[in-house]
Amino acid sequence: MDDGIVTTVSSNGTYSFTKPNRESITLLAGLGVDGDVHAGVTVKHRSRVAQDPTQPNLRQVHLIHAELFDEVAEAGFAVAPGDLGENVTTRGVDLLALPTGTRLHLGAQAVVEITGLRNPCAQIDGFRHGLLKQVVGRDADGALVRKAGIMGIVLTGGEVRPGDPVRVELPAAPHRPLERV
Repeated sequence: MDDGIVTTVSSNGTYSFTKPNRESITLLAGLGVDGDVHAGVTVKHRSRVAQDPTQPNLRQVHLIHAELFDEVAEAGFAVAPGDLGENVTTRGVDLLALPTGTRLHLGAQAVVEITGLRNPCAQIDGFRHGLLKQVVGRDADGALVRKAGIMGIVLTGGEVRPGDPVRVELPAAPHRPLERV
């Protein structure tokens, strides 16, 4: 797997679809992004809280590859880092191809373990009408393909800034493909 770079970091202390870009974010082990509305030991996404507020938070950090923004721009959609609610935007790492349990080393200290795929929701069409069809599709076999990023938990905290390296550490084989979380 190729290593990459952090291009943008974003967080928001209140529920909002988009997240403002920051000069840096601090990841907290076992919690997520310091000051972000989705940080916590138990699930914080509203739909998940409604189902079972005691389930573990496997969605502490949301990462998107900047290449997705390039792809949707070709289809006529202007989407910038933070617009889809992600905390970390990367370039140079095929995030969607990583197996479950991959560890991403962000900057000097932070380590995020990938738990699965973000399940894109209708709010994406509320942000830009028709965008949902760009980030959810079907492959040649008809299987659902989710392209709106990946989710993870913070194993080791630390500060993350634009320009920081992303180092990919694959888990031991056999690898399990990402599923929605």
